[in-house]
Amino acid sequence: MNSIEILEKLVAFPTVSRNSNLDLIGYVAGLLEEAGIAIKLLHSEDGQKANLFATIGPQNVPGVMLSGHTDVVPVDGQDWSVPAFALSRHDDRLYGRGTTDMKGFVACALASALKAARMELKTPLHLALSYDEEIGCIGVRSLVEMLAAAPCKPVLCIVGEPTFMQVATGHKGKLAARALCRGREGHSALAPLALNAIHLGCDFIAALRTEQEQLAQGGARDGDYDIAYTTVHVGKINAGVALNIVPNLCQVDFEIRNIAADDADIILDRLRVQADRIVAAAKEKAPEAAIEIEVFNSYPGLDTPRHSQAVTFVKSLTGANDTIKVAFGTEGGLFSRDVGTPTVVCGPGSMAQGHKPDEFISIEQMARCDAMLDNLLLRLAAGLG
Repeated sequence: MNSIEILEKLVAFPTVSRNSNLDLIGYVAGLLEEAGIAIKLLHSEDGQKANLFATIGPQNVPGVMLSGHTDVVPVDGQDWSVPAFALSRHDDRLYGRGTTDMKGFVACALASALKAARMELKTPLHLALSYDEEIGCIGVRSLVEMLAAAPCKPVLCIVGEPTFMQVATGHKGKLAARALCRGREGHSALAPLALNAIHLGCDFIAALRTEQEQLAQGGARDGDYDIAYTTVHVGKINAGVALNIVPNLCQVDFEIRNIAADDADIILDRLRVQADRIVAAAKEKAPEAAIEIEVFNSYPGLDTPRHSQAVTFVKSLTGANDTIKVAFGTEGGLFSRDVGTPTVVCGPGSMAQGHKPDEFISIEQMARCDAMLDNLLLRLAAGLG
C-alpha cells in the first residue's frame, strides 16, 4: 500500500482524544504483522488506548525512530464542507481531520515500514505511535519510560509533526497550571462583607500579565521563534453560581510556554510569590482567603543544536539548507530529555491547516515525505555506523 491509500484508512478512524484509538491501532498492527513486523503494544491504564512500537531490522542495534501521534482534535462546532472522517481529494489537496496533524506523516511512516520489511537493513527502523498527544503529550509517557529503560536506545528520532518538510530543531516547553482562588461567599447586597473570589482571580491574572510584560520587555530571547520570548497565557476561568451570590471560588487555568533559556518552574515560583502577596492582603478581611496553584500538565521543550550530527543527517535526507523552530509543542522534548535520543521535528503539511475545518494536506507534501523516508531507508540499508 502507498502512503495515500494508508492515509485514507487512518482518517476514517475518528480518533479524537476523548475516544479510544484501539481500532486504528488494530488496523496498524494487522498491517505490520502481515508484513512480518513484530509489534509491541503499551495500553493505557483503562485499556481503552494504546501506544505501538515496532522495529524493522536488527534488534540489538540502535536505529532511527519515526514518531507520530494517532489522536486528533475534535470537529465539534466546526463548519466542514467535506466529511471530516473520510478522505476527500480535490485537485492537489487531501481533506480530512488529521490529514496534516498528523496522520499524513503516520501514513508515510507506515508505508516506509512496509518497504523496510522487504529490505535488508543494517541499521534498524523504529516506529513509535502514541495516543493523547493533543491533550498534553500524555499517552506517550509509557513509551518514553520503556525506551529509557531499554539497553539499546534509538540513535535518532524524527517527530513528523507538520513543518512543511522543513527541519525543526526546537520548540518551547509548556507548563499548565490551575490557580484555585478562595474567598468568602455572601449575599451580593452585602458584598463588602464578603470576599469575592473572582476579584482575587483578577488580581492574580494581573500578576500574570505583569510577568508576561517583563518577559516580553526584558526576558531572554530566541530569534528562531515567531514569538521570541517565553509567554504566559490565561485560557480559562470558572467562577460564580448566581449574580446575587458573592462567589467563594474562582478557578484560573494558565500556561507558561518557555524558551530553552528560561525555566518554567522558576517563573512559577515568582507567580507563587505574587499569589502570596495578594492573599496576605485579602486575609485581613477574610482569614480563609487563599490562592492554591497546582500544575496539572507539563512537557519539556526541544533544543537540538542546529549543527549537531542528527540535524545534519536529517537535512541530508530532505535537501534542506536551513533549520527552523516551531511554536507548537511535540513529544520530541520527552524523547530528547528522558530517553537521551537526539530529536528533530520534520513532517509534511503545515500547522496553519491543523485544528481547522476542512483540514488538508497536499499530495506534493506527502510525496516529499515519502522521498525523505526513501532516502532514509537507503541509508539504513547501508548502515549508519
